[in-house]
Amino acid sequence: MKKAAIDAARPLAGKRALVTGAAKRMGREIALDLARLGADVAITFQSSARDARRTTVDIAACGVRSFALHCDVSDKVSVRSMISEAKRELGCIDLLVNNAGFYEAEKLEDISVEQWDHAFAVNARGPFLVGQAALKELRKRKGKIINIGSLGGLRPWASHAHYCASKAALHMVTQAMAKAWAPEIAVNCVAPGMVYQAEERGSAERKRIAAKTPMRRPGSAADVVAAVAFFATAPHFITGQVLAVDGGLGLAT
Repeated sequence: MKKAAIDAARPLAGKRALVTGAAKRMGREIALDLARLGADVAITFQSSARDARRTTVDIAACGVRSFALHCDVSDKVSVRSMISEAKRELGCIDLLVNNAGFYEAEKLEDISVEQWDHAFAVNARGPFLVGQAALKELRKRKGKIINIGSLGGLRPWASHAHYCASKAALHMVTQAMAKAWAPEIAVNCVAPGMVYQAEERGSAERKRIAAKTPMRRPGSAADVVAAVAFFATAPHFITGQVLAVDGGLGLAT
């Protein structure tokens, strides 16, 4: 009885997870929650080495193993090197969370080719490259991939065209992966709406979004983390889904 209670509290015990772009902000919260659920967790970072070290220490405090790996998710060589290192450190990969992303606001008429290409390189090419590189290991383990998309990939935001287009591409990549890599791998996507950090609580923009949202508040990191945990622990039969976590904001836009 006691052991069953412990297992229920840590449903990912014995699993190994890889979370990209998890040195800080949303990725950090996702990685910490997977650790609380019992998984050993490797995270990637590109330029936030100090934040990555702090996050791995906090993950390890959950009683699991943790590693920080440098990676540029838009670069094939960097990705393949990172996956090899992740396999050495973790032993295997059961769960991949493609969180690394690029967010930027810009008037449509002012978006440069470089900005457009960078959005797609990080938000669409990155998850494709990481998923492809981890494919053999995930197939062997009958693992899961969770991509972090966006409400912007489901609804057009006039001041974020390059971001929205790249996240829409990621949603389609999710469904293509789910179809191509079944039945061994389940692939799903969490699409957050407007999510604000605690320090942004009193901002005018936050209040404006809250007024438009049927649930009368914007999203929090906890809302997104719970959706990721759902897919991480859900039956393997659930695949190819894009779950909007937006408090109903998509219904109002």
